Amino acid sequence: MKRTQIQLDDQTHAALRKIAYESGASMASVVRDTLSRALGTDRRGKRKPKFKFIGMGASRHPRLEPVSENHDEAFAEAIEARFRR
Repeated sequence: MKRTQIQLDDQTHAALRKIAYESGASMASVVRDTLSRALGTDRRGKRKPKFKFIGMGASRHPRLEPVSENHDEAFAEAIEARFRR
């Protein structure tokens, strides 16, 4: 992972801060997830679990199964839905 800095206008910063607060996530993770999905660089299916019990959860959305591996994608979709409102 690389570190970088960005400058945001006041409205974008306020929106980002609100979404991060409401979702209980850091602003950095919201930015990473949103950029990853927008740029098509999301890591879906590229990581293999280190522990055999990972992936035991179930989801109402089959494409997000196993939830334990794809929770970031589900979170990113929820954030995107908030932006569309």
